[in-house]
Amino acid sequence: MACLNRFFWAAALASAPLWAAAGPVLDRIQRDGSIVLAHRESSVPFSFVDADKKPVGYAIDLCLKLAEAVRKKLALETLTPRFVQVTPANRIAMVEEGKADLECGSTTNNAERREKVAFTVPHYITGARYLVRADSAVQVVRDFKGLKLVSTKGTTPLKAVNRANNEYLLGITVLEADDHSRALEMVERREADGFVMDDVLLYGLAAGRPNPGQLKVVGKFLTIEPLAIMLPKNDPQFKQLVDDEMKRLIRSREAHAIYDRWFSQPIPPANKPLNLPMNYLLKDFWKYPTDQVPG
Repeated sequence: MACLNRFFWAAALASAPLWAAAGPVLDRIQRDGSIVLAHRESSVPFSFVDADKKPVGYAIDLCLKLAEAVRKKLALETLTPRFVQVTPANRIAMVEEGKADLECGSTTNNAERREKVAFTVPHYITGARYLVRADSAVQVVRDFKGLKLVSTKGTTPLKAVNRANNEYLLGITVLEADDHSRALEMVERREADGFVMDDVLLYGLAAGRPNPGQLKVVGKFLTIEPLAIMLPKNDPQFKQLVDDEMKRLIRSREAHAIYDRWFSQPIPPANKPLNLPMNYLLKDFWKYPTDQVPG
């Protein structure tokens, strides 16, 4: 009987999670031996596909660090990252519905989205500005009065420009594009007079064009955007692990090195540097890193 009891205890331990406090996401990761990372197609330099259609970028590198922390916590020999491409329109639903464990992109953490998903410590703080043609005289949102302004579906800058348009009665024709690259093309082809989006994304998109000198980024910040990696809501164990690792990466300055790789050194697709040093907003925020953001 003692031998039989020992057999049942051994079997139970073998089938139990190696981390006793594991929640639903970690249970599934441990069971499948894989972690699902959502990525974007053209959110340079955060999350995009290179010439070989491989997901790359600043947020991708951070997510791979987070995945390694998960592997170690669960004591797995290997953990396979599985990538799934998302769009601004479906990225929240993909995380909310459990189809992605982490969304590695350029998504703003705000109160509306926190009703559906969770966010870790911001990896960038930016604001919405305007990409226009080099010969444009536009500087601020009111200069678009009677003109056409495009943004990407499902983004916070789109909501902000609609709000400004209604508040100041500007008569702007607000257009929606399916993705960032299409919005940029609309400006180049004169289908729109400007593209409103997080300025860091605008710089990245413009740098990758054949003639980046034909475009410029203008205007004051229309919004302030804390960008953070999304993860499923109501899984405190997974969130704690991710938050702890993000804070460790920041305090150890590993995150700073990853930042430098994507914002100061040559990157695809044009193999040119963005030359964007870390702004004061992110520097100050990373002094005391937290997932708590205003709004």
